[in-house]
Amino acid sequence: MSDAAAPAGTGPRTVVVFSHRPEVRDAVRTAVGTHPAQDVGPVRWLDCATGAEVVAAVDRGGVDLCILDGEAQPTGGMGISRQLKHEVDDCPPVLVLIARQADRWLAHWSMAEATLTHPVDPLVAPRTVAELLRDRAGRPVVRGRAG
Repeated sequence: MSDAAAPAGTGPRTVVVFSHRPEVRDAVRTAVGTHPAQDVGPVRWLDCATGAEVVAAVDRGGVDLCILDGEAQPTGGMGISRQLKHEVDDCPPVLVLIARQADRWLAHWSMAEATLTHPVDPLVAPRTVAELLRDRAGRPVVRGRAG
């Protein structure tokens, strides 16, 4: 994997999907698919069941997007999002899965760029993921944590 995000339309884009529940990760992958939009290229999914796995994946670099379950236990996706945004230089965009639209204010607190509600809508999810990947393609990626 290279240090830079793949330009639109080229190699696979790495998307972390995090939840302690495998059925939530499956629902996200099913709703988004492997090609959310033709101009962003294919998606390579990286499943994470713990917050520590998410942080380690982002620290290694090469992640283009994180989709984090805000209802995950024991550490929710909103807390992980906020941690990443404060600790990682040029953090990839974060999309938080929320249970209710009323939870959007918490996602805003978490510094996430976008939200999706449970159950994941297969018409909205690919568009949202594609938008975030397009935005990411225009920015250089810097690996590692801020010191």
